[in-house]
Amino acid sequence: MHRALALLALLVVAAACSSVDATPTEPTPPTTVPESSSFPVTIAADNGDVTIATRPQRIVSLASTSTEMLFAIGAGDQVVAVDSFSTFPTDAPLDPALGAFDPNVEAIVDTHIPDLVVLSFDPGTVVASFEAIGIPVIVHNAAVDLDGTYRQIEQLGAATGKVAEAAAEVIRIAAEIDAIVAEVGDIGAGLTYFHELDESLYTATSSTFIGSVYGLLGLENIADPADAEGTAWGYPQLSAEYLLEADPDLIFLADADCCGQSAETVGSRPGWDVLTAVRTGAIVELDEDIASRWGPRVVEFLRLVADSILALERSG
Repeated sequence: MHRALALLALLVVAAACSSVDATPTEPTPPTTVPESSSFPVTIAADNGDVTIATRPQRIVSLASTSTEMLFAIGAGDQVVAVDSFSTFPTDAPLDPALGAFDPNVEAIVDTHIPDLVVLSFDPGTVVASFEAIGIPVIVHNAAVDLDGTYRQIEQLGAATGKVAEAAAEVIRIAAEIDAIVAEVGDIGAGLTYFHELDESLYTATSSTFIGSVYGLLGLENIADPADAEGTAWGYPQLSAEYLLEADPDLIFLADADCCGQSAETVGSRPGWDVLTAVRTGAIVELDEDIASRWGPRVVEFLRLVADSILALERSG
């Protein structure tokens, strides 16, 4: 399985676990919202109420987005191991043997002696196995919007004793996003786009976190009708005929790094030379990690999309 398909699989599983809805509601707040870094603390994670007795010193993260969140709030020194998808920040203690799909609980415990484990979904009985030996587990499924991102950051802040730092990070992200949205204004309204997850034309609809970010700038997702019933959990596979008929104004490639896709390869696909995005050069290569995660680097993702919209306006 190449990297793009692996990331897609993680997104689909996490989305399924989070019960993605086309019209997401406000996230459920923690059962305990601490005002200080005191313990014990209880948070309402996606696997239910999780009580953490003392400030964790040995965290194992099997969730790449959570890894980014933990380091962003200053809890990186408490993280002793991260899974093979957690490639950012570069100084995160990567353990290539740790897999997000089927983690070996016994090996993790023997090697890293964790006092807190973070997952993006529960692949079977992993949560129960950790909990059976007294190790708390936080499951944070894929967020469907920014409120979900903020909730997860705040919960990780409570879980690690970094309450103030988490609050500051949420404020920073929200302020930078607001500034970008204000800069673009209504320029993006009415423009259509296609977000390519891999060259077999898997994509993400507006019901996903990825789609919600594009929606902040007024863009319309051509994939939405393809998964109107939500049977693909927001990640349908389109046909070339469907895409050619939709004729998006912009194409965003989340498979440039993994799969060598580019404006040149897209333009050389049979019949694609007639697409508006190809003719105007509105094809944007994305960092596949940034574009697949719902953590602090969402600001970088939104900035790139905004710059693409502004460039298209200047050229047209």
